[in-house]
Amino acid sequence: MTFDYDGWIILIGVLVAACCAVPGSWLVVRGMGMMGDAISHAVLPGIALGFLISGTRSGGWMFLGAAVSGVLAAVLTQLVHRWGRVERGAAMGLVFTSFFSLGLLLIVQTADTVDLDANCVLYGAIELAPLDTIDLLGFEVPRVVVPLAIVLLANVLLTLVFYKELLASSFDSALATSQGFAARWIHYGLMVLTAATCVACFEAVGSIITVALLVAPPATALLLTRRMKWVLVWAIGLGGAAAGLGHIAAITVPGWILGGGLDTSSAGMMAVITFVLFLVAAFAAPGRGVLARRWATRRDAMRIAIEDALGLLFRLEERSMDTDREVVEHLLRSDVRIGPRRLAAVRARLRRGALARVDGTCWQLTDAGRSEASSLVRAHRLWETYLAGRSTIPTSHLHAAAERLEHVTDRELVEELEAEVGPQREDPHGRPIPESDLWN
Repeated sequence: MTFDYDGWIILIGVLVAACCAVPGSWLVVRGMGMMGDAISHAVLPGIALGFLISGTRSGGWMFLGAAVSGVLAAVLTQLVHRWGRVERGAAMGLVFTSFFSLGLLLIVQTADTVDLDANCVLYGAIELAPLDTIDLLGFEVPRVVVPLAIVLLANVLLTLVFYKELLASSFDSALATSQGFAARWIHYGLMVLTAATCVACFEAVGSIITVALLVAPPATALLLTRRMKWVLVWAIGLGGAAAGLGHIAAITVPGWILGGGLDTSSAGMMAVITFVLFLVAAFAAPGRGVLARRWATRRDAMRIAIEDALGLLFRLEERSMDTDREVVEHLLRSDVRIGPRRLAAVRARLRRGALARVDGTCWQLTDAGRSEASSLVRAHRLWETYLAGRSTIPTSHLHAAAERLEHVTDRELVEELEAEVGPQREDPHGRPIPESDLWN
C-alpha cells in the first residue's frame, strides 16, 4: 500500500463520510433517515440536466440542478402526502422513484454526448479518483477533493450559524415556529444541503454508498450520546473511521480469505464497516447497548428479588410465624418465584448487606433490614389502599397490582400516597400500614 495512492483514497473517503455525517445527523434525529436515500435518487435528473447544459462533470451546474431537483422532489412529496391523502412513506416512494427513473433515462439517452454513466452515479469510482488530478496552489490533488472540501465547509458553517434553528425545528417544529424560526424553510434548506452533499459524493462513492454514510454513522452516534453536538462529532468520527478501515479491509481481507493479491470495492467495504460499527455500538454501547440493557435488567431483577425477600420476612415476623430457613426459602421459591440460582445470590446479598442473618436455623431481619422492609410493606399497603378507593380492581387482585408498584415507589411518591389516603392506618385487608423512618 503506497501512501500517495491509498492515502488519497482514504482521505477522499473521510471527506465523503464527514460531508454525509452533518446533514445525515439532522435527518436521522428528525426521523427522516430514508429521506437521504430518497434525495440521493431524486437529484439524479438535476445532475443529468446539469451535465447536459455544461457538458462537464465539474462546475456549479450539477450542484444547482441537484439542489433544484432535490427540493422540488421534497415539495412534491409533501403535496402528494397532503393533497392526495397518501401516507408519507408511500408519497416518498412515488415521487423519488419517478425522479430516479427520469434521471436514469436522461443519462442513458445522453451517454454518447455527456461523460456520465449510470454505474458512476450508482457505484462511484473512488479507486480511480486519485488519478484524476488538478493543480491546486502548486500541488497535484484529486479533483473530487475540492468539491468535497467546499461542501464539508459549507455544511459545518451552516450548522454552526443555524444550530439553534436546526435543533428547535428538528425536535419541535411548532415550538420553532412560535419562536420565530421558519421551520419550513429550515427543512428545505436542509434538503438543499443534503442534495449538494449527495452530488459531491456521487463521483467518489456513488449514490448507494452515500445513503449508507448518511444514515449509519449518525444512527450509531445516537446509541452513544443524546446531545446533538456530540452526535455530530461522533457521526463525523465514526464515518471517518469507517472510511479508513473500509479501504484497508478492501485491499487486505479478500487476500486473506481467498489468497493472492485480490481486493474488492473500497466504497462497498466502507459501507460494510459502518454497519459493523453500528452492530458493535448496538451491542456494547453504555446505557443503550444490548449488554448494558441486559445488565440493567438483571440488576433490577436482583433488586426486586431482595426486596421481595425482605417483605416476606417482615410479614412472617409481623404474624409471629415460623422463619425457619427451609420454610422461608420454600416460600421464596413457591410464592415469590425466585429460582434456586437467584435464591442463593439473594441469600448472599442479604448477608453481605447486613439486612438479614441466620440465627441457628431461622432467618432474622437486622435493624437495617427491618427498617427497609417496613418501608417496602408500607408502600405496598398504601398502594392497596389507594387503588381500593380509586379503581375498580377487585380486592382479591389488589396485592398483585401493589406488588408491582411498590418496587418503583420513592419518597416523593410515598408522600403523595399518604396525602391521598389520609389518616387511614389499615389496608383493605385489615392489615396495619407500618410506620417507617426510611422515608424521613
